[in-house]
Amino acid sequence: MADALEAQAQAQAQAPGDLLIPHPDTLEVINGRRTRRGQLNYAVPNALQLQQRVRRYNAVTDIAHGDIVALALDIFLRAKGYPPDLSSPKSDGP
Repeated sequence: MADALEAQAQAQAQAPGDLLIPHPDTLEVINGRRTRRGQLNYAVPNALQLQQRVRRYNAVTDIAHGDIVALALDIFLRAKGYPPDLSSPKSDGP
């Protein structure tokens, strides 16, 4: 297991741009017409200007604010080893 994680880390270090490509399953969920949505509220540091940056990115790309946040968090959590279990029934809670 440790060898596999080390190989994954080396591959990611060699191709950091690939980390920012959304997973196909994530895109399928986000683009689904019947995708249930929930509110995600967290206090974040104002100094990072996340709300303003999301609004600017939305203005340029026309990607919905919630989708921007969902894509960014999914990419981060998958990279850290926390992929979603898309095979289980969807729940409203954690």
